[in-house]
Amino acid sequence: MAKENAQQLRSMIAQVAARMMAEEGVSDFAYAKKKAGRQLGAGENSILPSNAEIEVELRLHNALFLSDAQPESLRELRNKALFTMQLLAKFNPYLTGAVLDGTAGLLAETHIHLFTDSSKDVEMFLLNQQIPYESDEKSYRVMQDAKRDKKREYRKTVPRLTLETNSGLIHLSIFAVNDIRVANRRPADGNVAERLDINGLTALLKQT
Repeated sequence: MAKENAQQLRSMIAQVAARMMAEEGVSDFAYAKKKAGRQLGAGENSILPSNAEIEVELRLHNALFLSDAQPESLRELRNKALFTMQLLAKFNPYLTGAVLDGTAGLLAETHIHLFTDSSKDVEMFLLNQQIPYESDEKSYRVMQDAKRDKKREYRKTVPRLTLETNSGLIHLSIFAVNDIRVANRRPADGNVAERLDINGLTALLKQT
């Protein structure tokens, strides 16, 4: 495949993947790009765009095609996240992911990190509140200071509980209390993922 044609196909895959993430509630970059690649007949992984390329197209898609619906949807998702975090306040909740950084499309999944030394306590709380959930595990790329002059990166798998709401899925990833000092990586570009606690999200909602 000629270099120019390969780059054109790569751009088209990024656009189709971005549309899936913006309009269909797809949150996994790898899934979106592979599905888009299959639809467009790309048989080589080397042609698939990077997560960062897809995120650029995602922001552009939201601005061009969802300029009315996306901001309203994003605010609803953030309000729902705040309500959930307030409900789970004793487990030290932090919002992260697309709902925080503003790239969340319609029906996007919400990601909240909890910091507690007992995942069972979270499950018992939800059961006592009669809130149904599904349980599984989630793997994260994390970075931790090994020494002052050296950082160590590794993968960490934690329990995850998923709540189904009328505005989309809410994923509760449960970390140990000491993990608050560990930085997660953004799937889009590998940079440190931003997190906001209840006070920070409340302030953000007042600004928007």
